[in-house]
Amino acid sequence: MSTSGRYEVRSEDAPKALGPYNQAVGLKGYPLLFVSGQIGIDPETGELVDGGVKGQTGQAIRNIRAILRAAGRDGASIVKTTIYLADIDDFTAMNEAYGEAIGSPYPARSCVGGCRLPKGALVEIEAIALLEDLRFERK
Repeated sequence: MSTSGRYEVRSEDAPKALGPYNQAVGLKGYPLLFVSGQIGIDPETGELVDGGVKGQTGQAIRNIRAILRAAGRDGASIVKTTIYLADIDDFTAMNEAYGEAIGSPYPARSCVGGCRLPKGALVEIEAIALLEDLRFERK
């Protein structure tokens, strides 16, 4: 843990960062984990998986889940994702694979198209997750 209260979360079951950033960062005293954008890299080979945008979407979600497991959480803790697509025409295929891989309860989500992504990836997904179960009462 650094003196700033930031700490990193790492998983050997997810690809190593491709640059000077962490797989995920939390803040001491705050129940949120910020997961860096994940592309469809197989952590064992270091290469993009086959299967086009569907295959890469599924792998990106698996990578996010591996990072969450390292923090003691699971996919149900995800409250927000942001998806970047190289080609917005892949939205329908990505959406189908995302729905299957992310599972319910579905988080809030944004999607942006027309992005140049690392390693020629077709999709990148970042996530924000809760690190603890919070209970809110509606008024």
